[in-house]
Amino acid sequence: MIIARNKKAFFDYEILEKLEAGISLFGSEVKALRQARVNLKDSFVKIIKNEAFLFGMHISYLDTTNPYYKPNEKRDRKLLLHKKQIDKLFGQVSLQGLSIVPLKIYFNNKNKAKVEIALVKGKNLHDKRESIKKKILDKEALASLKNYYKG
Repeated sequence: MIIARNKKAFFDYEILEKLEAGISLFGSEVKALRQARVNLKDSFVKIIKNEAFLFGMHISYLDTTNPYYKPNEKRDRKLLLHKKQIDKLFGQVSLQGLSIVPLKIYFNNKNKAKVEIALVKGKNLHDKRESIKKKILDKEALASLKNYYKG
């Protein structure tokens, strides 16, 4: 069950490799995720001291949360990855100048919150224009197919 997608990542970056990671959350944050109160828009992953952290993900707390216990909505959240995966990501980021961004957050079959992260390379302006043109052409093709089958 997909909760949120980072649509801006698909537009701004060229995706090279995808990876699934667990995420360390508080109980109230999991409840907020179930109600889809999350935003991945400007979030990114950074590796600090051989641990991966997700920065900038906004999980708004629920109205039913205890008023004395309201976690920081944009706090850094630790990603749960194997050491080999972290080393591989760190090597590619440091050597090739790539970035790591979250693409989507979802609950898997075992009802665990997971984040799909990706190793990405920034697009240039002309690449973005190309993706906009492709999207427009695809929409026009679908519209013409619908009109063709109606008539």
